[in-house]
Amino acid sequence: MLRFRKKIISATVWKYRLVFWLGAIFIGALIAAITLLSEWAADLYRTTSTLYPWFNFVVPPFGLALTAWLTVRFFPGSQGSGIPQVKTALEIPYTLNERSKLVSLRIAIGKSLLPIMGLLSGASVGFGGPATHVGASLMSALGKAANFPSHYMSKGLLLAGSAAGFAAMFSAPLAGIMFAIEEMSRTIEERVSTLVVTAIIFSGITAYSILHHNIFFTSNALSFPWGETWFAIPLCGVIGGLLGGLFSRIIVSGNNFFKKIQFPIVPLAFLCGGMIAVLGFLSQGETFGTGYQMAKTIMYSDAPIDPMLPVYKMLATCATFFSGIPSGIFVPAIATGAGFGANLAQWFPIAPASVMILLTVTAYFSGMLQSPLTSFTIILEITHSHEISIPIMAAAFIASGVSSLINPQPLYRALCNTYQQPTQVPAENDQKPNK
Repeated sequence: MLRFRKKIISATVWKYRLVFWLGAIFIGALIAAITLLSEWAADLYRTTSTLYPWFNFVVPPFGLALTAWLTVRFFPGSQGSGIPQVKTALEIPYTLNERSKLVSLRIAIGKSLLPIMGLLSGASVGFGGPATHVGASLMSALGKAANFPSHYMSKGLLLAGSAAGFAAMFSAPLAGIMFAIEEMSRTIEERVSTLVVTAIIFSGITAYSILHHNIFFTSNALSFPWGETWFAIPLCGVIGGLLGGLFSRIIVSGNNFFKKIQFPIVPLAFLCGGMIAVLGFLSQGETFGTGYQMAKTIMYSDAPIDPMLPVYKMLATCATFFSGIPSGIFVPAIATGAGFGANLAQWFPIAPASVMILLTVTAYFSGMLQSPLTSFTIILEITHSHEISIPIMAAAFIASGVSSLINPQPLYRALCNTYQQPTQVPAENDQKPNK
C-alpha cells in the first residue's frame, strides 16, 4: 500500500505522465492542422490546374524535383512514409545519437512541411505515414528534453508518439491502439502500456475536437441482408487482397531496384513528376492530391466511374513514393480501394454498392499492409459502418491471407530491410544518454 501511495504522489512519475499526455495533445493538434492544410493545398492545385491546363505538365516534374532536393539536402531521413524508419528505431538497440538519424525534431519539421509541397506539386500524397513519423520524432525529442530513462527512450516514447500520430490523422483512437500493437511493435511493454494507450486516446480526441468530425465519410445506414449478397465478402476480400498485395509488391520491388542501380534522387523525382502529370491528364485531374475527395465522391455518388481511375491512382501513388519525397500511402490507398470497389459493384452487382465499396477498401488496405485488425478497425472508425462490422472483419482477414501468398513479408517489414543498419553497439552503451 505504501509503495502504491509513493507511486501516486511521485513527482518523477507525474513528470513522465505529463510529458506523454501533453506531447500527445500537441501531436493531435499539429496533425489536425496539417490535415486541414493538406486539403487546402490539394484544392489549390486542382483549382489552378483547371484554370491553366499547361500547369499539370510543368509543376509536377519541377515541383517534385525541388521537394526531393530539399529532402535530401536539409531533411535526410524524412524520405518516404516514415513508418519503416520508426519501426527500425523501435527494433534495433541504437544509441540515442544513431537513432536521431531516423527520428528527430529536424525530421519532424521536414515531415510536416515537405508533404505539403508535394501536394502543391500535384503528387498523390497521404499523411498517415508522415503523421506516424512526426509523432514518434516529436515524442522522442520531448523525452530527450525531459531526460527520460533509457527504456522509455528506446521504445515507450517512440511507440506512443507513432501511434498517437496515426490516431490523430484519422481521428481514430482505437485504430491507433491496434496500429501500435499489430504494426509497430506486436506487443506493448507492461511498464509503458497505460501511458501509451492514454497518449493515443488524448491525441485522437484532440484531433477530433479540432476537425469536429472524422476526416473521411459517414455512411448512411447500410443494408446487407443474409443470402447471396454475402458472396460479396469473399469476392471483395480476394480481389482487394490481390490488388493491395500487387501494390505492395510494386513498391518493394521498385524500391529495391532504384536502390540497387543508385539512380540519382532528383532526376528520378523529375521523371516521377512527369508520370504523375500524365496520369493526372488521363484521369482528368482525379489522381492529384490526397485522394480524400475522390473517395468521398465515389462513396456518395451513384454515377459510374472510369474503370481505369483506381489504376491511375495506384500508379500515381507508386510514382510519388519512388520520387523520394516525404509522403504516405494510407489515404491514397483508401481512394484506390474505393475505386476498385465501385468497379466490382458495377460488374458484379450482388450487394449494395456502398457495402461492396467498404469491403473492397478494407480488403485493399489489409492486402497492402497485411495488418487485418488495424485495417478493419480504421475503416469502422472513419466510416461508422458498424452495421456490417463482421463482413468487414472477414474481408480484412481474407485479404491479408491472399496478399501473403504473393508477398512473403508485409510491406513495412520489407521496407525496413532495405535500410542500411547502423553499426551495432554494446548494450551498456545504449543505456547512456547522449550528452
